[in-house]
Amino acid sequence: MGDLIMQPSNLKVSPKYSESKEMYLKALVELDVFVSPTVSRLANRLGVTQVSANEMVRRLTDQGLMIHTPYKGVNLTKKGRQLGNNVLRRQRLWECFLYDYLKVEWSRLYELTCNLEHNTPPEVTESLAIYLNNPAQCPHGQPIPTVDGECKSLKGIPLNQLGIGESASILSVTESPLEVVEHFSQQGLLPGKHITLVNTTPLQGPLTLQVGQAHIALGLQMAEQILVKRD
Repeated sequence: MGDLIMQPSNLKVSPKYSESKEMYLKALVELDVFVSPTVSRLANRLGVTQVSANEMVRRLTDQGLMIHTPYKGVNLTKKGRQLGNNVLRRQRLWECFLYDYLKVEWSRLYELTCNLEHNTPPEVTESLAIYLNNPAQCPHGQPIPTVDGECKSLKGIPLNQLGIGESASILSVTESPLEVVEHFSQQGLLPGKHITLVNTTPLQGPLTLQVGQAHIALGLQMAEQILVKRD
């Protein structure tokens, strides 16, 4: 299988940030794909109190990594987005390795790589990319950022924006806590799957989807985490 550790040329080394700061930067990149991130949404994503989230957002704003506009939300600066994308690059490359070579279950990839992403030096990250032949996407269908911290957005819409009777293919699934991705896996809601929106329930109720021959119900918040491309 060859040597994993190599020495990529022209490797840029970013300053090291604490694990907690990296988690906030990564979470904000993940959130602003579909929604206008708020401190409350960020706190919920990370499983922390809003007080803790406000304090960390203040620190990262002072460091020029975030911009917080009260009552409107939080945005990353160019530098903050590059750093957040660098964390995602490490995680998504490890997801590819665990899935393709170690045959780890799809639903457990995000959980297992959350630790690896903070403890992988740049030279190992780029050696891993070379070893994997520089994959463009992770097993969840998400794009893998470049070594420079750039990331192309997928051209699609959240599943909850489909109209009744419309069909689509799943482009990606947001990397989420274990219980969420386990549910997606059990329902067959995986990248590449073809779905049709059969019906919607009034008052923010669940969607009814056809996946293969089965009809399943999916809540709006979970549907928001699935990116699709209309047929």
